Amino acid sequence: MNNRFEPLKSISTRREFLLVAGTGVLSATALNAFAKDSSRDGTSAVQGENLPAGDSSKRRAAAVVWKNDVEGGEVEVTYAALHALDRPAKENGAADSPGDFSLVPGVKRLEIRIDDAHTESGARATRVTVRFRKRNAGSELPAAGFTFFLRDIAPNTPILVRGLQVAVLAADDRRTYEQVDAAVRAKKLQSERELIDAAPEETYEGACRGTKEMRCPTWLGLGRDMRIFRVMPLDSVGYWGYVEPYDLVRSAIPAEGRDPGRYYFILGRGARCSVDIVRRLEDGVLPIVKSTQRDGDIEYSLTLFATLEKEPLTADNVRGTHWLAAYANSSGKMLTKNETAQYDQMLPAEVTQREQELICRVRVEAVNRGSVPRYAYAKAGYIKANALEGVGTAKFIEGRRTNAEGKVMAVNLLNGEPMPQEEMAILIQPGEKETFDFIFPHRPLTHERAAAAGKQSYEAHYGACKAFWRNKLAQGARISLPDAVIEERLRAGLLHLDIATLGLSESGPLAAFVGWYAPIGSESAPIIQFYDSLGYHRWAERCIQLFLDRQRDDGFIQTCLGYQLETGPVLWTIGEHFRYTRDVAWARRIEPNVLKACRYLLDWRRRNMKEELRGKGYGLLEGKVADPQDFYHSFMLNALTYLGLKRVVEMYAGIDPDAVAEVQRELAPYLADIRKSYAENVARSPVIPLGNGTWIPSFSPWAEYAGPVSLYADGGSWLSHYMFASRDSLIGALYLGIGEVLDPNEQLSEWLLYAHQELMTHRNAGFSQPYYCRHDWLHLRRGEVKQYLKTYYNQFASLQDRETYTFWEHYVGVGESQHKTHEEAWFLMQTRWMLWEEDYDSGTLRLLSMIPRAWLEAGKEIVLEKCKSYFGEFDLRVRSIAPDGRVEAAVRLHGPAKNWPKTVVFRLPHPAGLQPSEVRGGQFDVRTESVILTPAKESMSVVLRY
Repeated sequence: MNNRFEPLKSISTRREFLLVAGTGVLSATALNAFAKDSSRDGTSAVQGENLPAGDSSKRRAAAVVWKNDVEGGEVEVTYAALHALDRPAKENGAADSPGDFSLVPGVKRLEIRIDDAHTESGARATRVTVRFRKRNAGSELPAAGFTFFLRDIAPNTPILVRGLQVAVLAADDRRTYEQVDAAVRAKKLQSERELIDAAPEETYEGACRGTKEMRCPTWLGLGRDMRIFRVMPLDSVGYWGYVEPYDLVRSAIPAEGRDPGRYYFILGRGARCSVDIVRRLEDGVLPIVKSTQRDGDIEYSLTLFATLEKEPLTADNVRGTHWLAAYANSSGKMLTKNETAQYDQMLPAEVTQREQELICRVRVEAVNRGSVPRYAYAKAGYIKANALEGVGTAKFIEGRRTNAEGKVMAVNLLNGEPMPQEEMAILIQPGEKETFDFIFPHRPLTHERAAAAGKQSYEAHYGACKAFWRNKLAQGARISLPDAVIEERLRAGLLHLDIATLGLSESGPLAAFVGWYAPIGSESAPIIQFYDSLGYHRWAERCIQLFLDRQRDDGFIQTCLGYQLETGPVLWTIGEHFRYTRDVAWARRIEPNVLKACRYLLDWRRRNMKEELRGKGYGLLEGKVADPQDFYHSFMLNALTYLGLKRVVEMYAGIDPDAVAEVQRELAPYLADIRKSYAENVARSPVIPLGNGTWIPSFSPWAEYAGPVSLYADGGSWLSHYMFASRDSLIGALYLGIGEVLDPNEQLSEWLLYAHQELMTHRNAGFSQPYYCRHDWLHLRRGEVKQYLKTYYNQFASLQDRETYTFWEHYVGVGESQHKTHEEAWFLMQTRWMLWEEDYDSGTLRLLSMIPRAWLEAGKEIVLEKCKSYFGEFDLRVRSIAPDGRVEAAVRLHGPAKNWPKTVVFRLPHPAGLQPSEVRGGQFDVRTESVILTPAKESMSVVLRY
C-alpha cells in the first residue's frame, strides 16, 4: 500500500500581516513591507496591492477573533490562494521590520479572503494556518498558532479554541470572542472528558455491559518450552472441543486439507439451538483449564493441562527450548545466515527428536445430574475437522488413534481402560459418572511410548502440574486485592507471560515473545518491566540479553518484521531494569553494547540535521515503527529513542560518566528538536470539534503530515489494522508523554490527550489494538482517576477472554493474534501503575493512586508484599474497618536507606467521597485525597477517621 502523500510546496501561500488598533484588519503599508520578490519555502508571495486574482467563483472569507490583544503574525493558506487580508480605511500602525510589526492595543479581529477554495468533502481541502504572538508573551512552547479547515466554518458551530482564546467565524459574523464563548457555553454541552468526569467511576461490570465479549483459545504449556497446546470448545457448534499442538507459530502435526493441524474430540449429542459451556482456570489463575458442558441432564466436567510424557512436572525436569530454535519458529523472525545454519544443526535435538514429548491431558467426567438414566456421548480424539467426513486415513486400534505412518496421535481411555470404540453412547444412572481420558502428544508417538503414556497416573500429573505453577507464583511479589476480577488476572497474567518466554531453563538468553510473534524491543518492553516489578529480575535480565546478543555490529537492534524503533525501547528497558536492581556489575558488563547502541542512534539523528527539515523533523530519526511501511520522522520513534538515551545517561552517571558524556550533551538539543517539530506540527494540524462545542488542536503521527492522517488533510490511503486512525492513535504522538518529551500537565499534552480521546476512542478505549495507546500514562500522571479507570476497564473487558483471561491483539480476534502477551503486559503494567508508581526525579513513591473507590469500602483490604519499585522493595497493607469508619494504611520499605524514596504518597479515597475528620501520620491533600509522608522512613502508617 502506498501511503505517500503529495508535497505542499506548490500549493501553499504565506502572508505576513499587521493588525491595526480598532479595525482588526491589515494595513496596506504592512502588505508592502512584507512583500517578497521570490517565494519562501516554495510558497508564492504577494506584491503589495497586486493581489492574485484567483478564481472568484470559489472565493471564501473567514474572520478570526481573539479574546486578548495580539502583536501580529502570519497567515498561510494550503490548497487555495490567499486573496487578501482586509485593510482598514486609514492606517495607524506600521511594521518596524519584515516579520515584525507594532500594534496599538485593542485589535481582536482579522478577516481573511481566499480564492480557489476547496471546501467540498474529501482530501486536500483548503486549510488556513494562523500564527500570532500575544502581547508580552514569552518564547515558551506551545507556539501561538493553529490551523482550521475552511469548510468547517458554520454559523451554528463556530470554531472556538479556548486553549488559544481564539475563534473563527464566517466573515459576516460580527460577534466577538466573548460572545461566541458565551453562546457555546449556553448550549451546556459536554465533551467526552466531561461526560466521564460527571459519571460514576467505571466498573468491570459496567464495562462488560457496554463492550462485546470475545472468547479466545487458551495456551497450555510449560514456560521456556516453545511447544504449546491451544485448546478451545467448538463455539460455532456448541460442544468441546479441539487441541492444537504448535511450535509457536508452526503446527506440530500435518493439516488435513485446508483444516489446521488440530486434534478434535466431541462430547454431547451434537450441535443444538443453545450453548451451555463455561470455562475457568484452576485456582482462577493457573494454566489448567476447567470447563463444564451441560447437555440436558448430563454434565461433562473437563480438566485440560500440559505435562510431560514420561514423568510429572517439576522445576528440574523442564529443559526448555534454545531461544534460537524458538525464534526460528516465530512469526516475524529475522534470521541471519549464521542463525539459519545454527538452527539447521540444532533442529533434531530442539524440535523433532526431543527426549520426551509434551502431552495435553484431557480428563472428562460425565455425570448424570437428572433423576432418570441418561445417555452420554463421546467421540475419541481424531484429526479431521468435519465429522461428516470421517477421520481420513487414521485408524482406531485399542483406544489409540493412529496416523498414516502408524504413529499414535491420541490415547483414548474410558474409566482407565482403552475405549472399545471411537464413538460411544453410555447410559449413566442418576448421580453416577463415567470418566474419559484423552491424551494428545505434541507429536505422534510410537505405540510403545503411547501405551506407556496411557498408564501414567492422571492424579500424579495433575497434582504436579498445579504445584509447578503455584511455585512459580510464589517466587515473586504477592498481591491481594478486594476485587477477585483483578487479582486473578494479575496472577494469571504473569503465568501467561511465562508460557511465551522461551529459552533453556537453566541459563542463557530468554526470548520474551509477544504471543507467537518474535520478541520486539517495543512490544516486549512491558513484559520485561512487569517481571521486574514483581521481583523476577533474573528473568528480566535474561530477556534483555536476547536483544544484546542479536545486536548488529554497528549497534542497531532489530528482531521482528523490519521494525526500526527497537533500539531505543531496549535501552529504555535496560534503564528501567537498572532502576529496580541497581546492579552495577551487570551495567558494566553490558556497557559496550549500550554505548554502541547510543552511537548508532546519535549518528542516525545527525543524518537528519538538515536545514530543509527545520520544524518538520530536523534532528529526528526517520523510520518504520510497526507493520505499516511508513518511513517518516515519527514521534513515537523519537520519543522512545530519547527516553532510551536519557535512561542510559542516568544509569552510567555514577558508573562511567565520561563514557556517556557525548550522549548527555546531545540530550537537551534532541529534546528541543522533538518539541519544536511537534509544536510546529500541532500549529499546522487542523483543529477538531469536541462534544462541548469547543475545538481543540490536533496532531500527526509524524512531523511531515498536517493533522491526523485519518482526516486526509494531505491525502493518502491510511486504513490499516481494522481502523482508519491506526497511525494517529496507536503509533503516534501519544508516546511523547511516556517518552518524557512532554510534561503531562502542559498545554500540548492536554490537547494531545483530549483530541485523541474525542476522535480516536470509544468508551475511552482505543480502537482495534488499544494497548498501543499511551493515553493511559497521561491520565495516570495527570491524576485523572475516572478517565484512567474508564480506559482500564473497557479495554480489558472486551479484548480479554472473560473466563480464561487470555488476551487477543485486536478486537476482531484474528487467529494469529491470540495469547497476545504485549497487550496483556500493558494491562498488567496499568494495574501495577494503579497500585504503585514512581516519580523518579522527585523521589516520590505513589501508592494506590488510581484504585477504584469501591476497594476501600468497609471490611475490605489491600495487601502488597515484596513488590519492587525504583526505590527498592516494599510491603503495603490497607484496611477499611467497619463500623467506626476508619482506614488504616501501613508501608514498610526494604533495602538500603539510600535508595528509599524521599516522599511516600497514599491515595485513600473514601467510597462516598467524604473528607476525613481526623488524619494521623501525614498531611492530607484534599484535591488528590492523598496522605503525604515526608521524609520517608522504614515503617510508616496512616489512620483516617470519618
